Amino acid sequence: MSRNTPPRSSGKSGSSRSGAQSGKAGKAGQPGKPGQVARPRWGAKQARPAATDRDGFTAQTAPLAPAEQRAEQPGPAPVGGVRPGAAKQVKGAAKAKDTAKAKDPAKPAKTAKAPRPARAPRPAKPQVPKGPGGEPLVGERYEVEIGEVAHGGGHCVARHEGRVLFVRHALPGERVIAQVTEGTTKSRFLRADAVEILTPAKDRIEAPCPFAGPGKCGGCDWQHVSPGGQRKLKGQVLTEQLAKLAGLTPAEAGWDGSVEPVGGKLPAGQVPAWRTRVQYTVDQESGQVGLRKHRSHEVQLIDRCLIAADEVTELGIESRDWTGLASVEAIASSGSSDRQLILRPLPGEQLPLVELDKPVSISRIDEQELFHRVHGRTFVRERAAGRTWRVSNGGFWQIHPEAPETLVNAVLEGLDPQWGENALDLYCGVGLFAGALADRVGEDGAVLGIESAKQAVLDARHNLAELENVRIECDKVETLLPRTGITSTDLIVLDPPRAGAGRETVRHLAGLAARRIAYVACDPAALARDLAFFREGGYRVVSLRAFDLFPMTHHFECVAILEPVAQEQPADPWS
Repeated sequence: MSRNTPPRSSGKSGSSRSGAQSGKAGKAGQPGKPGQVARPRWGAKQARPAATDRDGFTAQTAPLAPAEQRAEQPGPAPVGGVRPGAAKQVKGAAKAKDTAKAKDPAKPAKTAKAPRPARAPRPAKPQVPKGPGGEPLVGERYEVEIGEVAHGGGHCVARHEGRVLFVRHALPGERVIAQVTEGTTKSRFLRADAVEILTPAKDRIEAPCPFAGPGKCGGCDWQHVSPGGQRKLKGQVLTEQLAKLAGLTPAEAGWDGSVEPVGGKLPAGQVPAWRTRVQYTVDQESGQVGLRKHRSHEVQLIDRCLIAADEVTELGIESRDWTGLASVEAIASSGSSDRQLILRPLPGEQLPLVELDKPVSISRIDEQELFHRVHGRTFVRERAAGRTWRVSNGGFWQIHPEAPETLVNAVLEGLDPQWGENALDLYCGVGLFAGALADRVGEDGAVLGIESAKQAVLDARHNLAELENVRIECDKVETLLPRTGITSTDLIVLDPPRAGAGRETVRHLAGLAARRIAYVACDPAALARDLAFFREGGYRVVSLRAFDLFPMTHHFECVAILEPVAQEQPADPWS
């Protein structure tokens, strides 16, 4: 996503203790003292002035001579670097010369060349279907032994005649009948569903949701697994990714190997209703809503989503007719009574009249992905870390009601911010971590947040407007951070997207010599890759925690705390 040159903050949120106001940062375009948030150097380098003649004219502004004015009449486009007027003069001279030759009887006139025949159009290339080719195996059934859990998608690994199968709805150690859902005789691997369980694992339970299972809703991965069994599977995934991509054991990562449950304990068989945001797909034939099947555009119609928060369920979306819409997204704030629907009409269709069981704000998204208010607010109000947060236009906010507090507490506990320290909050969203850090570092400290989503930046500035020690800037982290002039800082928090921060960004962060870094990750593979990059930059993991913030799915969150590797002191020759 491209971004223009980031605007300066305005109001209190833009003052962030830079320049003469704080006395801790240098002049514009210069880095501050070590550990300080310097004023960013936004200004681009000035272009060199154009050369002028004795009368002050440049090559673009000088008036044309009379001969040039006649030559610069409208004509064909330049050919071979010749001006249109000049080309016309050359053609005229050539024509006069040919005419003179034709009138001279001593010199025979040249005969005109026959026109070149038109080239026959090239035949269209045959359309070759992409893919591995081979005979399709979809529908084939194999009896297999299920091996270890795989990262992503809720799969486990099995093998049949030397070929790998990624099997859903199975558990390690089980023997099942696996039915192929994707793949051919030439595929490197196959995807399959466990359609019959021959030897069940001890953690297997009857799926509470009637829409979970082979060929049904793809929203949940582990409905057939006990809560404790789900956390064990997630712990195995994290252990495997750390070893494979970072070369770390759990002990070396400062992790006890557990994935911590979040929320109170529920009675056996009851599903936690944690999802405060649900995006429903509308079935075009019936106008009813449902959820997509796994790796498919097909819709599984539902009458209730068990993991949806009660505040979403009570809107009664599943019982309405949504003809004319492509999707309906429901948002229920966990910190207020705010409810919001975001509707996406089909091309050329009008919005239906919406009447729900609870008061709700309504917005729509057009074909250009632009957001429009229809009724009520364009935002919901959330509550976390002692502050109310505005989240607009369906922007990012943790969807588990206890996730914001859980992650903020883990970050603050790991960083242990001190009064007067300076901090960076990267990929800061609406400012959750920036606000928590600002309260801890106090008026003598400073926090700079960077976020690429423009609406999130506006929300963050609104949410933290009363904090004079916070500044929020809009741009990509990898683009803006090198331009800020910051040479060092005390603390860093980064909560990157699923792909991670990447080698170059990590290398830059490692060069800032932060006392501690908190890495919040939603993907264990991206976390492990970036931890390896941090190790190259001289940082090691001192603690790692994992949280089960997405029960019934394969997703979970991690918070890793990093510190610089201690430099060995030379031995004292006098000791």
